[in-house]
This record gives sequence, structure tokens and C-alpha cells, in this order.
Amino acid sequence: MQGLIIIHTGPGKGKTTAALGTGMRAVGAGLRVLMLQFIKGSWHYGELEAVKAFGGQFEIRQMGRGFVKIGAEKPDPEDVRLVEEAWDQARREMHSGNWDLVILDEINYAISYKMLAPEPVAEFLRARPENLHVILTGRNAHPLLVELADTVTEMRDVKHAYQKGIQAQRGIEY
Repeated sequence: MQGLIIIHTGPGKGKTTAALGTGMRAVGAGLRVLMLQFIKGSWHYGELEAVKAFGGQFEIRQMGRGFVKIGAEKPDPEDVRLVEEAWDQARREMHSGNWDLVILDEINYAISYKMLAPEPVAEFLRARPENLHVILTGRNAHPLLVELADTVTEMRDVKHAYQKGIQAQRGIEY
């Protein structure tokens, strides 16, 4: 088996959902899946309950404290610390031999917000075990990672219910 690097990026909805779908397919094929969520924190998402049905073959770990403030100001040092911890854990887990697919959910945000440098991520991905699949999600995927990836999909909004004033729906958006 040749491990692939896959990126789901772009401004549209569905990046994490696509990664979860691939994870579910992987479990169905007998693979073990770990999703590390770099930004998502204490919110309770439906997928956290759903993966319990896979009996340890699919694990999700929320590593951040939730949405981070961005803009002209520097990121909160606590958010940076949590991203660094998530990246340390990701490196350990990718070399542990415990997983066939590791999903680095919202890592692209952490990189684009300057909370994590793209170069060490690319270097590590190049040196990962050759049979390990890795999916990176989040908007604004760094060009260095896009170049490195085997498959890159860009989601874009054509139309979204939110534009009509419809709030996020449990079981659909979270």
C-alpha cells in the first residue's frame, strides 16, 4: 500500500465532512483512523458520537479550545501552544504504527494563521511511514503542501442555506 497525502481546502462547506467520509470508508476496509482536530475545541459535534460505533478503529481527538481570533493581531499564545501540542501529538501518532490514516483536521487554518510553520509540516510528511495516508483539511492550504500532496480538492460555495438566513442544522453542519 502506498500512503497518500490528500488535502481538502477552499472556502466552501464540506472539508471535514469529506475527510470523515474517507475515514469511514477506510474503517470499512479494515484500516485504523485517527482524526486530530487542531482548532475545534469543546463543542460537541455529531461525529464524536458516530465514531464510537467503530469500536476504536476510528478515534477523534479535539486538540484546540475552539474558534481562534484572527486578524491584524497575533494569535493568542494559548492557541499557539495548543496547536504546537497538537502537532507534537500528530508526529508521534503518525510514527506510532497504530494508524493507517491520520486526518489533520483544520491544520491548514493553523498554518495560514501563522500558528504553525508549513516547512516542518512538509518535511515531516515527506518522511512519514510510506504506507500511512494523511488528510489535511482547512481553508487556504499552503502552496508548499499543495505541491507535496497527491490529491487536492477545493470546495467552493455555489449556494449555502446560511445566505438565506437559515442557521446551522444539527446533524448536517455539526
